[in-house]
Amino acid sequence: MAREIISTGNDLAAIAAVDAGCEFFGGYPITPSSEVMHTISDLLPAAGGASIQMEDEIAGICAAIGGAMSGKRSLTATSGPGISLKSENIGLAYIAEVPLVIVNVMRGGPSTGLPTRVAQGDILQAKSPTHGDYKSITLCAGTLSECYTETVRAFNLADRFMQPVFVLLDETIGHMSGKAVLPTLEEVKAGIKPRATFDGPAKEYEPYNVPNDQPAVLNPMFKGYRYHYTGLHHDFNGHPTEDEQMCDDLMKRLFRKVENYTDEIESNEEYMLDDAEIMIIAYGSMALSVKEAVNRLRAEGIKVGMFRPITLWPSPAKRIKELCDKIQKVLVTELNLGQYLEEIQRASGRQDFDTLFKANGRPIAPLEIVEKVKGM
Repeated sequence: MAREIISTGNDLAAIAAVDAGCEFFGGYPITPSSEVMHTISDLLPAAGGASIQMEDEIAGICAAIGGAMSGKRSLTATSGPGISLKSENIGLAYIAEVPLVIVNVMRGGPSTGLPTRVAQGDILQAKSPTHGDYKSITLCAGTLSECYTETVRAFNLADRFMQPVFVLLDETIGHMSGKAVLPTLEEVKAGIKPRATFDGPAKEYEPYNVPNDQPAVLNPMFKGYRYHYTGLHHDFNGHPTEDEQMCDDLMKRLFRKVENYTDEIESNEEYMLDDAEIMIIAYGSMALSVKEAVNRLRAEGIKVGMFRPITLWPSPAKRIKELCDKIQKVLVTELNLGQYLEEIQRASGRQDFDTLFKANGRPIAPLEIVEKVKGM
């Protein structure tokens, strides 16, 4: 039987992490994500784990990477400016293939922006959170329940693909308090699949010697298997190399291990689209306003529906194209100035979208969406 809980989105992300088997948190407080750290600092020690507030955001992710390298499911949480500071070490986790979950409760930017206001300012940052070549996996919660379920899913994806996985919340959904319907703890535990490990002779262990579309097999440190750990391009044992073919194979594998298995990652919501003549594309807390607007418009006989990508990256490009080929009137709504619009244009091959954007720290109300749709 499903669980029902009254909570906030930030607290639900922390609860989800512990339920999903997270044993280490390293971070630093930053508005509007601080409650994730506050809550997990109470929950983790009680569950046998450890939580530490470091001296800054950089140290926070370094500690979390260390926890993950020791074989523990690890989490860090922050907001956009914190991601900027963590960027170099996010890159380390990508190239060394360290599974890590990063909760980003979005606010406005650039720089310190609007710390206490809502925005979806980190969509493109989540696609490319550091320099170099890799494929981001980014999930975006659109309900309180998803603040929990997407965090759980992120841990499973991180261990499956051996890389950082982002969970995007925003100030509205992070601080919103309401009822969330959650899976049972037994269901969550049943879905946990431990990361792959090697149990053969130590002299045969080559963590990065895997098929060209598979993640590395990193045994926990200090457990009898030796390998080198570096941010440089590396060989099968992790030692730095400039071998032309080996470097090329490594970069292509970081792409393929995600690109070839998008069916395991993609998740979307389609709301009242079966007979829709107008489609609204929205994600995150923005979709709550859109769903209310759709209900009001439907009550007036206007055939409108919503498409909501839950997995933002890799984008659901195929489904976006299918829907945009079928429905000619499309409205894109975002709490930024069009950061996901570029991806929708690329995926659909269209440029003729209506848009409704806001980047001043205020939400877009259902009535504004209703009026915009009527104007279309």
